[in-house]
Amino acid sequence: MRLRGCRPRAAPASSAGAGDARLLAPPGRNPFVHELRLSALQKAQVALMTLTLFPVRLLVAAAMMLLAWPLALVASLGSAEKEPEQPLALWRKVVDFLLKAIMRTMWFAGGFHRVAVKGRQALPTEAAILTLAPHSSYFDAIPVTMTMSSIVMKAESRDIPIWGTLIRYIRPVFVSRSDQDSRRKTVEEIKRRAQSNGKWPQIMIFPEGTCTNRTCLITFKPGAFIPGAPVQPVVLRYPNKLDTITWTWQGPGALEILWLTLCQFHNQVEIEFLPVYSPSEEEKRNPALYASNVRRVMAEALGVSVTDYTFEDCQLALAEGQLRLPADTCLLEFARLVRGLGLKPEKLEKDLDKYSESARKKGGEKMGIAEFAASLEVPVSDLLEDMFSLFDESGSGQVDLRECVVALSVVCRPARTLDTIQLAFKMYGAQEDGSVGEGDLSCILKTALGVAELTVTDLFRAIDQEEKGKITFGDFHRFAEMYPDFAEEYLYPDQTHFESCAETPPAQIPNGFCADFSPENSDAGRKPVRKKLD
Repeated sequence: MRLRGCRPRAAPASSAGAGDARLLAPPGRNPFVHELRLSALQKAQVALMTLTLFPVRLLVAAAMMLLAWPLALVASLGSAEKEPEQPLALWRKVVDFLLKAIMRTMWFAGGFHRVAVKGRQALPTEAAILTLAPHSSYFDAIPVTMTMSSIVMKAESRDIPIWGTLIRYIRPVFVSRSDQDSRRKTVEEIKRRAQSNGKWPQIMIFPEGTCTNRTCLITFKPGAFIPGAPVQPVVLRYPNKLDTITWTWQGPGALEILWLTLCQFHNQVEIEFLPVYSPSEEEKRNPALYASNVRRVMAEALGVSVTDYTFEDCQLALAEGQLRLPADTCLLEFARLVRGLGLKPEKLEKDLDKYSESARKKGGEKMGIAEFAASLEVPVSDLLEDMFSLFDESGSGQVDLRECVVALSVVCRPARTLDTIQLAFKMYGAQEDGSVGEGDLSCILKTALGVAELTVTDLFRAIDQEEKGKITFGDFHRFAEMYPDFAEEYLYPDQTHFESCAETPPAQIPNGFCADFSPENSDAGRKPVRKKLD
């Protein structure tokens, strides 16, 4: 399985912007991984700052938070659902000014001595929603505290001591995981505020829904665009020589990022307010199109690419399991195409047995794209041709359906490695005993990892201790239980291009600035990823 002939697609665009639509392409780097390497000089600087300036900065920042807390507490008394009075009372204006000054002092103490602001922030009557990207760190709170905009965040955040009080002051829109209707209510509340003609504070939304390393803009979630109201795109840049800011799913943890950032002499951040984007009638009817076009505008301002990878792809790339995906896996591209074809993971998982039985009956018989489309019950399209090309390594126009079923199994249940292998053995195994040879095992594992080349000779010999020239799933299962790290030892012992996904992401703490408006996917039977709770 490899990326062959998979041409990038143009991003959807309104009639006004179709000519310069930016191409969609897989990013050059995994957007959910951040590798931070310090030189000897930088390590010496961190050591010196840890003993000198770091504790002072931390103390001042904590003091500013404590100083802001009573002001925010008094100002946030009363019902959060009550419409703010217009115009604001003088004492509220004073509190707002003091809180902004205190928060700016806190960031200054953290090394953000100058915050460069470009463009003009629109008035609430011009744009009730501010869409900010890329989202890469809890330091993205800087524009929130500078503008005192409302944000959309998880309801659990209001219970965080001190910070929760500060959050309540900016009148956020809370999303509750325990309320099944919470997402719908959240969108309705955003729409209500957006149509209030500036009576409510502007809402700042991070439409990516999770943190990335800023190398590209991933798919925007539609929540900010469903109201169909004008939005003002806001782009963030951190032009620092050493990137201690980025906090992704894999890389330095929250406390390490805080420590390293406070140990820098100076930290730079740029906030650029782009012109207000007013949707066309077509975009108002199609929030996904609206989101895509706004993303295109922001990507052009940042000078980065856009990609259809999403939060769900992050879960796939970093899922725990005995076969962790390599950094250059084709399965992320495959998952993107599956999504584009409208194939839902929860439905695919239910249909895996049906697909595998169909593939088993065909054995190694190849099929063309028309039969391939019929097997997946989707029409022939450009997206399907791209998916087809992933499995058509020889360029013959023929593919083996078994490979597609293995890839679907990985996408539907990324952490359940042995379930995928068992399904593959049923399709590839001999009819009498379900055994496979070295060639079939190589094909199974290459597809499960999404790579073009993989040497499995040593692994096959280690499993086939009786030298039968074939192994069953029972043999494989017993070997995997005895040697749970068999992949690292037998498949990629040199750890070359697998390095970026070799570690399990550490458990993270909430940063409280993202909201996911997409419907909840079924997690039944799926081993949960250790998530960063945005």
